[in-house]
Amino acid sequence: MDESFGKKEKLKSKIIIDRLFAEGNSVKKYPLRLIYLPLEKAPEKINKVAVSVPKRSFKRAVDRIKLKRLLREAYRKNKYLVTNNLPGQYAIMFIYTGREIWSYSELFRSSEELLKRFVEQEKMKEHEKDIL
Repeated sequence: MDESFGKKEKLKSKIIIDRLFAEGNSVKKYPLRLIYLPLEKAPEKINKVAVSVPKRSFKRAVDRIKLKRLLREAYRKNKYLVTNNLPGQYAIMFIYTGREIWSYSELFRSSEELLKRFVEQEKMKEHEKDIL
């Protein structure tokens, strides 16, 4: 499995980010919140991912940057949960909601659980569509 997190996987489009916050669904697992939105069919099956740590919670840029790095790494290691289990393409935003800095191992476990919940929620929606 490819565990890279390249340029094509990064969510940078302001239009998609605005749509994500307006129309997207969310899943929570403290200290993270995942907001996602299914994207239209594209030739490449690549999920677009962004990470956010609010300035309100962490005034020092050093702390925000560290948490962003840890979150990106946790996603990079756990992205197989999404790519192997869901057929579509998604725009995903991780938002750190905690007030204290968690260690990498704690963030890794939390992000893993969060991605599992996301996959279950999407599979349930697909199952409901098939029934109707």
